[in-house]
Amino acid sequence: MKKTSKKTVKKNYRNLKEFRVAEECELLAFLLEKFQNQSRNSVKSLLSSHRVSVDGAPITQFNFKLFPDDIVIISNSAIKRKIRSKLPIIYEDDDLIVINKPSGLLSIASDKEKSSTAYRMLTDYVQQKDKHNRIFIVHRLDEDTSGVLMVAKNYKMQQALQNNWNKIVTKRGYYAIVEGTMEKEEDTIKSYLKKNSQNLMYSSNKKGDGQLAITHYRVIKTNGVYSLLDVDIDTGRKNQIRVHLGESGHYIIGDDKYGKPANPIGRLGLHAYAIEFIHPFTDEKMSFTAPMPKMFKDLLIKNR
Repeated sequence: MKKTSKKTVKKNYRNLKEFRVAEECELLAFLLEKFQNQSRNSVKSLLSSHRVSVDGAPITQFNFKLFPDDIVIISNSAIKRKIRSKLPIIYEDDDLIVINKPSGLLSIASDKEKSSTAYRMLTDYVQQKDKHNRIFIVHRLDEDTSGVLMVAKNYKMQQALQNNWNKIVTKRGYYAIVEGTMEKEEDTIKSYLKKNSQNLMYSSNKKGDGQLAITHYRVIKTNGVYSLLDVDIDTGRKNQIRVHLGESGHYIIGDDKYGKPANPIGRLGLHAYAIEFIHPFTDEKMSFTAPMPKMFKDLLIKNR
């Protein structure tokens, strides 16, 4: 009798159906509108068979509330909810959850990955307490960037934060490790960022030719091979820090998206260590931090 070898099953998202929500409604009503050629029981079976997710998080409740810009995804097979414990939660109250996101974890679903995300992880977590609970993305970190990530636990808080983001956020601090030694101990980089045909960001110095991006940095430590920077941004453009530092001639280590720097720690050398903002409802100053990864410190010591 021949032994059959186990094959790794790759995730296939090509045949998924995705629908963007335009207005507040309940999930079953939304699905009935999208699948008008199917019976009510057939549409209900999509939910009871665990084939429906919202932004990658599985949902089975008929009356689950949807909000504008939610993405409802219909899968070919059942999506299992996972028990979540020992999450890297920094802070939680009735309106917010703040986590120390690991490097390698998406903030929210992408074209290539729907389930392994911070959004899915935190949705599973809040629904362990009440199946009607949910979270709302407020901002994002790149997949390979670690550090402080904040989500809202209700739509009112998400809208209040997003609609006033540039007014109420007073600090967005990052640690970055770059190759070489910076020419200036501290500096401000300002340009207009735009996207090319490869979906990569690049700078233009022409006013209005892209989105304004402002990055401040200060050298904390250098050993000649690598430099550790304290970076603060006034604007949160896609890949802003990676582009600005790379275009200065000092790529962030591990950033093979924008250059070919060394990768001595096996990950991108970028960590969001702080976010500070004024609470939109109470006017209280909120401050959250995530410690510098040990491998960042060790690298500067090891390469002296």
